[in-house]
Amino acid sequence: MTHHDLAVVGTGSGNTIVDERFAGLDVVHVEATRFGGTCLNVGCIPTKMLAHTAEVAESVRTASRFGVDARIDSVRWRDIVDRVYGRLDPIGDDGREYRSEHGTVHIGHARFTGPRAMTVELADGGRTAFTADRIVLATGGRPSVPPPVAESGVPFDTSDTIMRIEELPRRLAVLGGGYIAAELAHVFGGLGCEVTIVEVADTLLGGMDETVAERFTAAARERFDVRTGRSVERVTGGPGEVTLHLDDGTQVHADRLLVAAGRTPNGDRMDLPAGGVATHDDGRVRVDRHGRTTAEGVWALGDISTPHPLKHVANHEAQVVAHNLAHPDDLRAADHDPVPAAVFANPQVGMVGRTGQQCRDEGLAHRIGLHEYADVAYGWALEERRGFCKVITAPDGSLLGAHVLGPQAATLIQQLVQAMALGLTAQRTADVQYWIHPALSEVVENALRDAQ
Repeated sequence: MTHHDLAVVGTGSGNTIVDERFAGLDVVHVEATRFGGTCLNVGCIPTKMLAHTAEVAESVRTASRFGVDARIDSVRWRDIVDRVYGRLDPIGDDGREYRSEHGTVHIGHARFTGPRAMTVELADGGRTAFTADRIVLATGGRPSVPPPVAESGVPFDTSDTIMRIEELPRRLAVLGGGYIAAELAHVFGGLGCEVTIVEVADTLLGGMDETVAERFTAAARERFDVRTGRSVERVTGGPGEVTLHLDDGTQVHADRLLVAAGRTPNGDRMDLPAGGVATHDDGRVRVDRHGRTTAEGVWALGDISTPHPLKHVANHEAQVVAHNLAHPDDLRAADHDPVPAAVFANPQVGMVGRTGQQCRDEGLAHRIGLHEYADVAYGWALEERRGFCKVITAPDGSLLGAHVLGPQAATLIQQLVQAMALGLTAQRTADVQYWIHPALSEVVENALRDAQ
């Protein structure tokens, strides 16, 4: 059994931990799949590259509303995939090569065998073991698969596999209604697939602000066959022909099934109790605000531990943990207030802070300002009839939350993220700056003024 000064398990945001501050240390990196983690390989970046491609196709398909007649002659799926992964795969390969040149790299599955002791089942079939003075857990999460699918024996895809399939299906069934389901339905629907979405909740994006969920679901119904309030009782079929049997007696027939029904932290695969690492009831590793677990010398970050499974949160936590490892006498705390997020579907969504329903549930006095894209000049240019900006304020004008649905939502929300981070009131945010006319940002200005 070898010994290292530092072990980093997981190479998504975990791969950003070790820099010049750790020069001279004996470091081992362990990765179960591909270097770069979820975001680079099967998450944020490839999905957004594909989502934009689908948006281009949708723009062509709907161009006639602007007086431009256009058509799509073909969708070259293999060329699309090659463009995405031809750029991304080398990044992960370069990361692995760099770490191999400057330390030890194991490709395989790591689990605890004792305090700060691990064994790795290597991808090539071998096994190795090590101890370390300090260990960072950054192994992320994986797609959850409901029992009716997992036990059916019928082939299915998740976000881990769907973006590398050989050809586009004619019919795609999507099980789930969260942001992953929404984005991938947009990708494959935009590229010409017939999409059916099955979601147990009454709306898609059910955990988001109620106005967002309602309007997003209505928009999805115009593009796809959306079955909300329905669960899958069993799955039958085989390759190329899958049937979902729903609880209302109806069936969904598809060429492929995409399961996008949530994610599970990977800690349950690491024998955490053997290492003295405690977890929450939902499987997340317990950490304090500095990133320390319940085991001495063991730290955690990202989706394995955070209540905010987002790449920008994992990156922030990685910066905090790296600092704390390098400066144990000057610990920093992770700041998770406020945490913004976005959904890159059609329509796009941006959000930060509390939802309207959370304010009610918490008994918070609040005021809502809601302005439609259709009521600003650039909204006219876009012929946008669904989009809106919703701002929620406290009686003193401070921002409690903000939600944008429509084109450029992920960018527009950043103005409100900044205002919340700086503690600005709605009135101050609206009054302190010029708002370019007729830019789409005027919808944010007007929502701020509507909330006063």
